[in-house]
Amino acid sequence: MKFHKRLLSLFLAALTVLSLVVCSSAKELEELKAEIRAQYGENKQITDGNYDKSLAIKCINGTFVGKKNDGVIEYKGIPFVGKQPVGNLRWKAPVDVVPDDGVYEAYYFGKSCPQKEHISEGGSLYVQGEDCLYLNVWEADDGVKNKPVMVWIHGGGWVASGTSDPTYDCRNLVKENPDVIFVSITYRLGFLGFLHLSHLPDGKDYPDAQNLAIMDQMMALKWIHENIAAFGGDPDNVTLFGESAGGESVTTLPLVEGSHKYFKRVIAQSGTPVLTRTIEQSIDDTNELMDMLGCKTVADLQKIDIEKLLAATASFGMRIGPEKDGKYLPLDPYEAYANGAAKDIEILQGCNKDELYYFMFVIGGPEPFVEYISKRWAKNSTMLTDGEKALVESFCKDIKGESYEPFCRLYDQIWFFAPLFRLTENHVKAGGKSYNYYFTVESSVPLMKSGHAVELPSVFNHPEDTEFTGRAFDETFSKVIRKMWIQFAKTGNPSLSAEISPDGKAHEWPLYNLEDKEIMVLDEFNIHTEKESELKLLDWERCYFLTKYFCL
Repeated sequence: MKFHKRLLSLFLAALTVLSLVVCSSAKELEELKAEIRAQYGENKQITDGNYDKSLAIKCINGTFVGKKNDGVIEYKGIPFVGKQPVGNLRWKAPVDVVPDDGVYEAYYFGKSCPQKEHISEGGSLYVQGEDCLYLNVWEADDGVKNKPVMVWIHGGGWVASGTSDPTYDCRNLVKENPDVIFVSITYRLGFLGFLHLSHLPDGKDYPDAQNLAIMDQMMALKWIHENIAAFGGDPDNVTLFGESAGGESVTTLPLVEGSHKYFKRVIAQSGTPVLTRTIEQSIDDTNELMDMLGCKTVADLQKIDIEKLLAATASFGMRIGPEKDGKYLPLDPYEAYANGAAKDIEILQGCNKDELYYFMFVIGGPEPFVEYISKRWAKNSTMLTDGEKALVESFCKDIKGESYEPFCRLYDQIWFFAPLFRLTENHVKAGGKSYNYYFTVESSVPLMKSGHAVELPSVFNHPEDTEFTGRAFDETFSKVIRKMWIQFAKTGNPSLSAEISPDGKAHEWPLYNLEDKEIMVLDEFNIHTEKESELKLLDWERCYFLTKYFCL
């Protein structure tokens, strides 16, 4: 079996049910480590004036010198904060940059945020550290100005991954779309990014700790807004795109006050604010963590070694995420959309046909998946009324197939389809624009089907990345998807005329409306639109109400 690098970085750490990732040999693991770590090094200050001035970009916090790679200029590991969140800045809001006349290398990725990776005796794939707030820029070497900008926010269940994942390398995207600038950003993960502390005896000095990851993302977007013109980008034409927790990020950021000046569009792949926690849930999680670590105060927590903190984090699974604190984020994200908080932001969003098959795959197959999800549902269902339980039981009884199928379909509804449509409906009711898609292409990897994340190689133009797909999806189909994403970023409409479509066919993508509920079906050999009532993606009667519960 091929070793899967993103088994370590998308949602595996969040599930916390595997302690071993299967790989064919120790040699293969070491080769993969070498491949990723080769992207790292220490970006140093250049003091002797010996650098290529044509690859140097003057920004607020320094002049950064990139590298040219096959006609693409890459700037890696640019800090977007004035001070990294280490030492007494752990659990503090990101610090803005200050003017700096120094010249610095931008040759290597910055560190990834510390994360608990499940590699038995293998160590981490990513170079990690709490000094982890950096971004990367890719642009064509053509000198053109005012290009649209696309900013990638990676997924990983809020606890894993980073911008150095080879799948997220944007060089191929730039080669295919030299008229667009691509940026990727990091942010704090796990309890470094989300930990409610203000209720502790000395917690008043940490009022923002519950939403630091979102604040990090905002600080990165501020840096991009203030500096991207120097790279040739248009600061007033920025599109965010992200998958999984990245999709959750790009649909949460529009709800942050003052965020809209930094972007005008978002593309959300398999992600909504479904993982946002209530204040009470966040406090309960903090108290549980404190008990596990034997801590009483923030001062006690500050003394905890990062490895010990990560080990404790692993037991929390998918409970870590943004807090609906009523200050930085609204108490009800869906209601905020309904009230028009993001009505001026154009959205392209969707889900994959078999999202939960990915989770079954990484957990290790049907038997451990059913065992895990059965326990989860036993706990989750205690929140429901008797009538609600009856509705869910009725839904599951109607699902035919293997023992795992009802659970897959139920959690498809809970985590993906129901939140997607609730966000869409509320956004459209408030006057916002949304284009929705349904990705149906199936992987050849056993048990994956059209699971979570299988679209990523197509979106990033990495056909060689077959770890989840098992094969390269049809080349023309993948080009059409990328062209739709790019067209949306440029114009706010992903529709393609026959003249610009890679397959020579016109693809008119209708806006979602409350009556027809039309969706673009991204089928490998038949891209077409269809009404939700014909696709029957969501069980409106028996599952839609589940969006009122945190993630379940």
